[in-house]
Amino acid sequence: MPVSASSSSPGGRPGFSALLPYWQVTLAAFSGWFLDAFDQTTLMFTLPDIARDFGCTLAALGSVFLAQALGRAVGNTGWGWLSDRFGRKPAFTLGILFFALFAALTGTTHSITTLVITQFLFGIGFGGEWTASATLLMESVPGPLRPLASATMMAGYEIGYMAAAGAQALILPHHGWRVMFFIGLLPALLIFFIRFRVKESPLWLAAQEEKKRQHDQAPAEPAASFWQTARQFWNGAAFQAIAFMCFLEFQKAALYTFYPAILRDNHHLSPQLIFWPVALYCLGSLAGKILCGALATRFGEGLVMRVALGAVMLLIIPFLTAGPWAILLASAFFIGAAASGIYALVPHYLSQRFPDAGRSAGMGTSYAVGSLGQGVAGRLVPSLAPLLAGGLPASAILCVLSGSFISLGITVFRPKDVQDF
Repeated sequence: MPVSASSSSPGGRPGFSALLPYWQVTLAAFSGWFLDAFDQTTLMFTLPDIARDFGCTLAALGSVFLAQALGRAVGNTGWGWLSDRFGRKPAFTLGILFFALFAALTGTTHSITTLVITQFLFGIGFGGEWTASATLLMESVPGPLRPLASATMMAGYEIGYMAAAGAQALILPHHGWRVMFFIGLLPALLIFFIRFRVKESPLWLAAQEEKKRQHDQAPAEPAASFWQTARQFWNGAAFQAIAFMCFLEFQKAALYTFYPAILRDNHHLSPQLIFWPVALYCLGSLAGKILCGALATRFGEGLVMRVALGAVMLLIIPFLTAGPWAILLASAFFIGAAASGIYALVPHYLSQRFPDAGRSAGMGTSYAVGSLGQGVAGRLVPSLAPLLAGGLPASAILCVLSGSFISLGITVFRPKDVQDF
């Protein structure tokens, strides 16, 4: 469906109202990421409680984040192949069922070993859901709307993060950390909306019709294996996508994974007070994603990403170390806008770097490697903390600065293989 003039901004660029004809797929992708985020960030809010119950340190629980990241890598990559082979919609549905089930089972664990196993399996669904839903959304809306659709979908993460912050303020003091994970089963209800209201990707359906036509006209060829599909991506654009996601996920994980723990242990805030800086971080993130999505249509994704990464480097110190309450809250809002605003552009940025036939697998592979970057940060930040005078905040700052700087450098280049998708 073409983008009409009535849905465009005064400058002739499409506005968010132009997404209304595609509200079902946009809402489904947004909701999937919202629910994914709620379940994932629950672990961050409950870390001190889990450590106390299990009798271990935060550094020991870093292995849980690494396991979750490895699971995400499996889910991103495997679901990318499944999505290309069997359809975006079935893969999307399966991913939701997978992460909802193992989020709930996390609440039944009684040791680090069982926690690692359930979070690894949760990570598979977490990564798989994103890969399938992002590809489905990008292939279901017209080209001019993709940056805005991308921003809308990715804003779901911050809403989920803020919902988890509100839930922990209400639930943790009275019912304990396990109930937070049991709530994670509710996302499974989303599959009914997807089943009855969301259509399959038109580009994927067209590709299947073309394969069928070619099959009728020529001898059948064996279906491409996952590794045969993956070998198509050895070019500059694919390498850029993979490297960018690796360092971007590293810096984002270093920035926010241990933020609730820092607020509790270093700033000595109660669960109720923790809600406010986290809520402002999420509100800033939501504003940043909308703003970055709109600015990218005017100035281009590369410039917007570089400005946002530069802002993260300027704001990270007050964000993690500020003493005055007003500065703590203000820095949370603005760094949320910068650090999360970049992610509004990620689905479209990645989709431009892979061909139609293997786009989902390519995007999934990029996020898979990014998940490994996240896992490294989850282990490195608490491991470095005892070696630095500033402890956990200093370790997080060091990792955020290094990851942001490298990510910024990667965006400077535009390989010849990038498509205007």
